[in-house]
Amino acid sequence: MSTIEKALSQMEAAKKSQPPQPEPQNTVERAGVTAPPAQAAADGQRGEASDWQGGAEVYIPFDSLHAQGFLTPAIPRSAIAEEFRAIKRPLLKNASGASPTPIPNANLIMVTSALQGDGKTFSSINLAMSIAMERDKTVLFVDADVLKATAGHRLGIPAGTSGLLDVLRRDAKPEDVILRTNMEKLRVLPAGTADEHSTELLASENMHQFMLELSARYPDRIIVFDSPPLLLTTEAGVLASFMGQIVFVASADITPQHAVKEALEHIGADKMVAVMLNRASRRRMGLFGMGVGYGYGYGYGYGYGGRAEAAEVADQDAARAMNP
Repeated sequence: MSTIEKALSQMEAAKKSQPPQPEPQNTVERAGVTAPPAQAAADGQRGEASDWQGGAEVYIPFDSLHAQGFLTPAIPRSAIAEEFRAIKRPLLKNASGASPTPIPNANLIMVTSALQGDGKTFSSINLAMSIAMERDKTVLFVDADVLKATAGHRLGIPAGTSGLLDVLRRDAKPEDVILRTNMEKLRVLPAGTADEHSTELLASENMHQFMLELSARYPDRIIVFDSPPLLLTTEAGVLASFMGQIVFVASADITPQHAVKEALEHIGADKMVAVMLNRASRRRMGLFGMGVGYGYGYGYGYGYGGRAEAAEVADQDAARAMNP
């Protein structure tokens, strides 16, 4: 049994040991899906602070996302939904302050990868959706891959929509560009208007203060960032310095060990890092996203240390996937 299979077995045993949770009466109640924009605007959003409601509303195309293999709230019981339930638990535990060692800004969670095509945008959207399906959690999803803004496109946000970069330039206020969605507990901050100085903006004092405000002002909320790949841009390394928790996605049949090791070196040793291994092959799972096969079997290593070991596990599982 491989290291990843052992980890999955342990997670499954832990899930079985937990008492069953009562099911809601219907799918809409569980997922927190709201009516289409016109009706949702009339009904309002319950229990939300006014500064997260000031922006416009975007209607996330859940049918399209489902067709591409994403987790969607309309189908809460699926293989991928179960995987992300297991993945989010330690993240939420830390964000709630229940970790053995306090984690500063633990409600700021960045999802990244070493290279393009490893599945980080797929994973970040699914993670945000899964957390937003919790009864007591509100999620702000930030498209921080400002050069590509792939996540925003997936979520149905028009190109050029004001967002993060506009806030950092002080051309807009956060409450004016955070978008409401047709999922009650999910908000989105788009990448914003393109800027040739995006790296400097992300490394600026404005960004630092904005991150501190997000973490401290909304401690009961989870902010999920879709960041650029660590080895292709400098923005991801800058973003990592502001985060409390980092989810590092590696594709077991694509990402080489040396790339994982090099990418993890861009993350400070003081950061809590979760390594998620995407183990699917193109032959078995089909194509989603940027030509990459995404599967539902994720290995999950968590902690401050062990990054060399995580890279070794990624390489070993990649070899197995390439030579079944």
